[in-house]
Amino acid sequence: MSTVQATNVTCPHCGRKNRVPVSAEGHPRCGNCKQPLPWMADAGDDDFTEVVEQATVPVVVDLWATWCGPCRMVSPALEKVAADLAGKIKLVKVDIDKNPRLAQRFEVQAVPTLLVLDKGQTIARQAGAAPAPVLRRWVEQSIAGREPAGKG
Repeated sequence: MSTVQATNVTCPHCGRKNRVPVSAEGHPRCGNCKQPLPWMADAGDDDFTEVVEQATVPVVVDLWATWCGPCRMVSPALEKVAADLAGKIKLVKVDIDKNPRLAQRFEVQAVPTLLVLDKGQTIARQAGAAPAPVLRRWVEQSIAGREPAGKG
């Protein structure tokens, strides 16, 4: 049984709403203007492999908790980074309280913990919140050396 989960994303270029699957190859583009769309999804213990590890673009993983003030502050900054780097990264949020296996696997000791995964391998990690320009620089530096997955 495979039900494709999707989120609705408004294109920042033309304003058209698009259904974006949480897991797919390549990266999403607007069905109207063909520009890259920000790719954001949630993942958990049961679908992390499909949503994150099988992604063909680097994935910024936000390990967060609902009770965490800094997590709520960093969320809009991460969404801005995902929008700014549309077509280059995927942002995936993981609530550690609902997904204890992932919290244990990544040895989360503080939230938010941010990871950059490329082809399932952790290539960067940091704990704590930061403003969008700092996060964008961190993500860009983290993915700078990776081989592109091809033109999508």
